[in-house]
This record gives sequence, structure tokens and C-alpha cells, in this order.
Amino acid sequence: MSRSTPLIQTIGLKKHYQLDKADSPALEGIQLKIFSGERVALMGPSGSGKSSLLNLIGCLDLPTAGQILYQDVDTSLMNDKKLSAFRNKSMGFIFQSFNLIPVLSVFENVEYPLLWQNLSSGERKARVAGMLEKVGLASFARRSPELLSGGQRQRVAIARALAGKPRLVLADEPTAALDQKTGRDIMELMTQLNEEEGATLVFSTHDPLVAQWAHRIIRLVDGKIVSDPTETANEQVRP
Repeated sequence: MSRSTPLIQTIGLKKHYQLDKADSPALEGIQLKIFSGERVALMGPSGSGKSSLLNLIGCLDLPTAGQILYQDVDTSLMNDKKLSAFRNKSMGFIFQSFNLIPVLSVFENVEYPLLWQNLSSGERKARVAGMLEKVGLASFARRSPELLSGGQRQRVAIARALAGKPRLVLADEPTAALDQKTGRDIMELMTQLNEEEGATLVFSTHDPLVAQWAHRIIRLVDGKIVSDPTETANEQVRP
């Protein structure tokens, strides 16, 4: 892991929502650095701000105040078109509800985000085939996602997130919809791919067992970081 320029840095990051004309703070003054190749877990109780922070880092939402820098590039200076292109090229997303398109095959779901990149048809197909092989689903390429188990669907989502070779992968409660054994298998796979592909992994979780796969744990309560962001997860007690 590189410890020179952070891949991501947040400076005074705030996010407030308007609920029934009342101001509802979700994040308050988040100061954070994440470095290339890290696996970082965002932990905290429901409503602590984990998902809000993940959405801001992923440029899926805009901060109320503060900055998010990607290797010193300020995303707040990008217009919607540039931000969308930057997000598609640089990031991959894994959602707890999988977010697969039911009318597309497994292969087409993984290929879909690549259609917006400047890739030839041959390169797209090679990348998709390679990622499906890595997640153990090569023989399911033409199957509908609706015919897969929850763990298999999450593997498709992981393949889709990594097929574009992003520098950053964001996962929101990636094991919440899975049983414990399947969740452990998914975290082992994500860890393996993090090490092989080199993508930085940031995931939110409320489960201490899931957090054990992280290099660092960042704990949030009421929209604020409440622990040293350099805290190291205990990798000795991985299940």
C-alpha cells in the first residue's frame, strides 16, 4: 500500500438533509485519508453516517460543505458530465441489494458499465470473461440473475464492480443479505481480488466479523469519527 499521496482525502466534510423543513445533520466535519490498496471498513450503528459517507466518497451525492480530493483533484470543481465520466472510469460499486438488471444475463450485467468506456467489443468480452472466471461463475455467464443464489448474485456484483479496473471499489453492507457462511466466502473473495487487482476497497458494515477483513476500521457515531482512523483491524481472528 502506498503511503505517499492519499487516494482519497476528505476535508471538513459535512452532509445535512432537509426533512420536513428541519435540518438533519448526517456528517459533521469528517477528516479522513485513504491510501491506495487499502481495505477500509466504515463501522457504526444504524444512522451513524456510514452510507452517507460512502455515497459522498463515491460521488453519488454532493456534500453540504467541505471537500473530497482524489489524489489532489477536487471533485466539487467537476460538472455533472465530468463527474459521471470520472465515477464510471475510477470507481466500482457493490450494493447489499445487488442491483443487477433482471432482463440481462450474468455476462451482460458485468459488461454493462463497460459500455460507457472507450473499449473495443473484444476487450470488453475478454474482461467480463476473465472476471467471471475469477469469481467462479464462468459457467453461469448466460444465466439470468434471477436464477442465482444470493451469494452468486453478490459475486456477479463484485465482477461487475471490478471489470472496469477501477482504482476504488465501494461496498455498502456487502454481506447484509447473506447468511454467515456465504458472507464469509464473499469477504474472502473481495480480499483476494483486492490483493490481486490492487483496487482500494472501502466498505460499510455493522458486523465486527466482516470488519476483520479490513486493514483499518473507521468508527462513526452521529456523523463523526469517534476512533483513531489509523486503527488496525485484528487480522489474527479472521474466521
